Amino acid sequence: MVSSPGAKIVAFPAARANQIGFQRDELQRILDLYGRMVAAGEWRDYAMDFTKDAAIFAAFRRAAERPQARVEKRPSLRNRQGLWTLFGEHGQVLKRGHDLAGVLAPMERRLLKAVDD
Repeated sequence: MVSSPGAKIVAFPAARANQIGFQRDELQRILDLYGRMVAAGEWRDYAMDFTKDAAIFAAFRRAAERPQARVEKRPSLRNRQGLWTLFGEHGQVLKRGHDLAGVLAPMERRLLKAVDD
């Protein structure tokens, strides 16, 4: 590598150590459900947010409205209500728990209804 005399090397910003994220298998399960909901015509867009308190996956029917479903991973609630929370379109808690598959179950049931229609 050749550098010019006045060039300054800037390090690529590393991931924040205190940022919460999804593990590969968790994200795979969420995206699998998302893909099936898209195929059923229920969802069209998604967003993810990673903060120091939570990792959030939100699914939208249309991009310009509030999310139809939101899955949050909050490690601070691990020992109380459970690491995972599923919120509905109006912000109501649909399910809480320690197991992601159990928390996603209401959305799985909705998917079965959408396919039957």
